[in-house]
Amino acid sequence: MLKKIFFTVISLQFFLFPALSQLRVDFATDLSILRNFAPGQQFWAFGQDLKFHFFPVVKDGIYFSACYFSDGKFKDHLTATAKSPTTIPQEIQFVNHARLRMKIMTIGWKHFIKGNNEAEESWNLYSIAGFGLMFGRATNEYSTFVDTSLYTLPAQPVNGEGHFKRLTLDLGLGYEYPLVYEIFIYAEARVSIPTSEYPSKYLAVNNNAPFPGMLSAGLRMIF
Repeated sequence: MLKKIFFTVISLQFFLFPALSQLRVDFATDLSILRNFAPGQQFWAFGQDLKFHFFPVVKDGIYFSACYFSDGKFKDHLTATAKSPTTIPQEIQFVNHARLRMKIMTIGWKHFIKGNNEAEESWNLYSIAGFGLMFGRATNEYSTFVDTSLYTLPAQPVNGEGHFKRLTLDLGLGYEYPLVYEIFIYAEARVSIPTSEYPSKYLAVNNNAPFPGMLSAGLRMIF
């Protein structure tokens, strides 16, 4: 038994340590502008992204990303209908003032199409693809008080605040240029495509929503 453990440790040192010695780690941060493209929820928001990259080879690596955004604001035009045919008016038109805030955690793969993560002579072009988890908070404020003993409100979005989650497929394309020694400036375009549709009564639209696209600019630094 001890011999097996000994040979296992020696094998790990032989194969794993050389790989770890070649592992390059870097950190990146950027400022982003977000546009939600989902119909009925279109808005702009601003945010920040924090990333760690791990490169076992110069062309490919794993990244971990955490980004958060400001509130996006939009409106829903809603109708409450009378429960009784004798109620006047039969319908009440009102507006829901909605706010939506998102945080997205992602793990994925980064591949350099041109250049590599250490290239300092010219510009680089890269692609990213990963899976994410979106944490959302929706806040709804009705413009009019509606007597629910007389009228039926829409099933969604309900008045108040609630949370939701989405699994996402994150895809993007980026450009970077060496600024000074082991520091790069970059610009990136990416989308977070929802792959799950857990219903939320706080969202008027749940199908393929939210569907955010982001434009970012920031710095990447090699450790």
